[in-house]
Amino acid sequence: MKWGLLFDIARLNNEIEELEQRSADPDFWNDIENSQKVLQRIKSLKSKVERYQKLLNDWEDLNTLNQLGIEEEEADLIPEVEEGLRKLKKSYNELRLETLLTGEYDKNNAMLTLHAGAGGTEAQDWVEMLLRMYTRWAERKGYTVKILDILDGEEAGIKSVTIHVIGENAYGYLKSEKGVHRLVRISPFDASGRRHTSFASVEVMPELDEDIKVEINPDDLRVDTYRSSGAGGQHINKTDSAVRITHIPTGIVVSCQTERSQHQNRETAMKMLKAKLLELKEREQKEKIEDLKGVQKEIAWGSQIRSYVFCPYTLVKDHRTNYEEGNVESVMDGEIDGFINSYLAGNNK
Repeated sequence: MKWGLLFDIARLNNEIEELEQRSADPDFWNDIENSQKVLQRIKSLKSKVERYQKLLNDWEDLNTLNQLGIEEEEADLIPEVEEGLRKLKKSYNELRLETLLTGEYDKNNAMLTLHAGAGGTEAQDWVEMLLRMYTRWAERKGYTVKILDILDGEEAGIKSVTIHVIGENAYGYLKSEKGVHRLVRISPFDASGRRHTSFASVEVMPELDEDIKVEINPDDLRVDTYRSSGAGGQHINKTDSAVRITHIPTGIVVSCQTERSQHQNRETAMKMLKAKLLELKEREQKEKIEDLKGVQKEIAWGSQIRSYVFCPYTLVKDHRTNYEEGNVESVMDGEIDGFINSYLAGNNK
């Protein structure tokens, strides 16, 4: 059994030991914010080691049960072994998926923005469907989802929405969703019952830690306030508490309307701007490297990363990995781990 090497358990135990030694230092609590991060890291690492140990124990128990069934010729044990194997495979895949999250910001919370493409009400309904899909996925992970900004469609659906997904590794998982998502179905908004193709774009940014510095000149910002709209509770539409920030040199616009005060909305919007500017800087650096290598990629609205087909057949297919699922309803109910796993595995070969 080489699972210990695969999950790098020795390194995890070494890191736990080092962090626990730091936490025993007399000056450890001088910086409370940093101390809390260290303790959270220890807790996370110990949880992963404990899950590995449980996986190992479950495997040994299942192997013993299987051997017993063979020796005693107990056919009644077959369903129990099969169910145990199914659960073991699920736990193994979840833990393996976490080991692929090695990016600098993978462990961070995520901010995800959905935009409707051309197509009016049909595309706006598609955004609302995707919002539900990601919300359901996050709930299954035990994450918290908070709507930061939303612009409703005129008749139905949503033109654009930004959500804050709070939980360990949220960005690491959701970064695989960045791109254009295509829907093919019989439109409920078409009286003739014709088939429609709609597009929505998904942007994903990590929530950055306070210690990550991104230089922003206040003179480069235009800050507008306005009245909030859409779902948000009784405080909505009472005052001009919503905030929209435009970064003039790049044209980046961020907004937040669902916090309870203008100050909180501005703070959250600045976090979003900070993440977008860092992403822009890193993308420019990457493009420079690709230019040197002679690599050119076409980025177009039609170059979707995934298609969701409801008619004439049912299929969800990721065009980057060729991973596909036939149960569209299950995918739309948040069962997207297969797509995420396939993407992360392909990008860590």
